[in-house]
Amino acid sequence: MPDRDVDIRSSTSGGPRVIGRRSEFGEARAVPARSPRMNRHLRPDAEKDDPMTLTEISTVIDPVHFRTVLGHFPTGVVAITSTDSAGLPVGMAVGSFTSVSLDPALVAFLPDKTSSTFPKIRESGRFCVNVLGAGQQDICRSLALKGSDKFASIDWTPTQHGNPRIHDSIAWIDCVIDTIYEAGDHFLVIGRVASLEVDDATSPLVFFQGGYGCFSSTSLTAPGEADLLRPLSIVDQARPEMEAIARELGVECCASVSIRDQLVLVGSSMASTLPTSPHIRLGQRMPFVPPLALPLMAWTEGREFDKWIGRGGQALNRDLLMQATSRVRERGWSLVLRSDAQVRFEGAVARLPLTGATGDLAGEVTAAARALSLEGYEPAEIDPAATYDVRIISAPIFGVDAQPELLLSLYQLPNQLSGAEVERYRDRLVTAAETVTAKLGGSKPPTA
Repeated sequence: MPDRDVDIRSSTSGGPRVIGRRSEFGEARAVPARSPRMNRHLRPDAEKDDPMTLTEISTVIDPVHFRTVLGHFPTGVVAITSTDSAGLPVGMAVGSFTSVSLDPALVAFLPDKTSSTFPKIRESGRFCVNVLGAGQQDICRSLALKGSDKFASIDWTPTQHGNPRIHDSIAWIDCVIDTIYEAGDHFLVIGRVASLEVDDATSPLVFFQGGYGCFSSTSLTAPGEADLLRPLSIVDQARPEMEAIARELGVECCASVSIRDQLVLVGSSMASTLPTSPHIRLGQRMPFVPPLALPLMAWTEGREFDKWIGRGGQALNRDLLMQATSRVRERGWSLVLRSDAQVRFEGAVARLPLTGATGDLAGEVTAAARALSLEGYEPAEIDPAATYDVRIISAPIFGVDAQPELLLSLYQLPNQLSGAEVERYRDRLVTAAETVTAKLGGSKPPTA
């Protein structure tokens, strides 16, 4: 049994009250009381110019107005779950969850002091954070019920520590209570992370302006890194076209760029009508080997092009690659059809972390890319009457040196498009790429 709560510092001793809990991770830790010196540091002129203390200042804020103003800040929604002394599941929905520290791994949430559920969680000494998805509003309603079995309609399985892990949640974080602080009319609960995992990377449930909703990631840009500053500035100029094409065609429009021997995904605009999550992860870097993103290399010649071909390995059919490259140069666009090899490649990319990829994982992506069939790339003809299962349509944006600066690609197209529909999607994408090229003062190289 975990030790009972220990009052480490009284609230009358000049600082915030701290309630600690010893756990398997070690002793609970207190923080020093906030001294007048600290108050002056936080608010230099408070004591000198204003006779009101910080406590007095807080009492003049109308709670309704406070809640209304802060309601304009969107928050994620999580279910904090545990079990009571009888081993039955208990839980509460909160919007006050946050990360605290990487080393050690700490998270926190702030339950109301009047909560009837939190004492049971505190007594257990452990909890699981379930990150709720956009379609899990019913979980919040169930957990808000009083005097009934909140988990009667909730499917769950126990974590290693025995906490309920709610099915279909986006992610879960299993924790042991580290420290509990008093914070006004709430507690601040610090949890030490024991294990965590992502189960379903879909859109999260969001609380905003008094209601639940979902985050619509219709237009996103990768975080700025030194070698991406130029590409990201182009994405900024391309964004209006990307958003328009995604909205008009009901697809996802992505932007990618080559950086040395890497292909980097730097931008995405997604139609709000798409029921799925984004196809790409912004900032994802992967080995740039043929035939990936062929339009980025189609106008490159000499040593650089030969070096790129060399990354394809011995199994690469160079004749087919050169034919595909010639078609891209003549057309100004690229088409990739669905294949099992393409699906396997995308699966390998999905397993690749955004940073710190091991050699084995990067090698898996390279091997999957080399296994792609060139016969699914750049078909010689598009028959308007035939049907096609299109995976990607791409068109390059050219800079002032008449070389590709960025590649726009359409993902999540409808299945079994007619050739005429493929041409409609293609033409809209090419128009968007040409518009951005003109905005940059660029031009497409003349066709030989």
